[in-house]
Amino acid sequence: MRITLIGSGNVATHLALALYNRGHAISQVWSRDFSHAQLLAGRVEAQPINDINRLNHIANVYIMAVSDDAIFELVPQLHLNNALVLHTSGATSMQVLKSVSSRYGVLWSPQTFVRDVAMDYSELPCCIEGCDAKTEDEIADLIGMVSNSIYRTTQQQRLYLHLASVFVNNFTNGLYAVAQDICKQQNIPFDVLYTLISTTSQHVRWGDVRYQMTGPAVRHDTKTIDSHRRLLADNPNTLAIYDALTKLIQDETKNWQP
Repeated sequence: MRITLIGSGNVATHLALALYNRGHAISQVWSRDFSHAQLLAGRVEAQPINDINRLNHIANVYIMAVSDDAIFELVPQLHLNNALVLHTSGATSMQVLKSVSSRYGVLWSPQTFVRDVAMDYSELPCCIEGCDAKTEDEIADLIGMVSNSIYRTTQQQRLYLHLASVFVNNFTNGLYAVAQDICKQQNIPFDVLYTLISTTSQHVRWGDVRYQMTGPAVRHDTKTIDSHRRLLADNPNTLAIYDALTKLIQDETKNWQP
């Protein structure tokens, strides 16, 4: 199958490599920055372009792996007839592609992608939607050659899953940054916490995370909480986060005792 990538960033790079390594031909790679298009195209034997009007019409599938704003900007310039056209956004309706082709849908993964970090694509969770049942089956067949974890979702489910992903990934990384700063200020190597981070992430597979919570908030250990608050007295922003999360944990666990 011939596939064109519209985009050359993290998501586009991983999708292009995953599909290329499964035997698909990558026809073109588009990016506003020609050097970026060249870089990815060179890895998958594709033609690099930076003019959207130079998209050829020989590909079977066009994947828009660009920002949400770029999707809306590029769609009026695309007329791809009956080709399968997908976007990779977690927060944009597939209906935005309705004017581009008669066959359209969504291929989105609740995963964080780093361009040059290798991934096991077989475990990559892929959420798909299609404009009709036949199109959705085609999307499933396409990504099924790459991943064993395919979920057919509605738009509403995808929006809520995207929201949940922000909590488990982006917000969690923000908290890691806070912890990293605390360690740095006290000349403590952050890697002391690596095992705790790894263990905590593994435990979420065990079921309801409420029953796995530990710590002073769960125990209502006011002496420890007050001690922590004093340590944060000179940092009101971090103290506000500490107070909010302490209350969140206590509210979530108020009906059980550890």
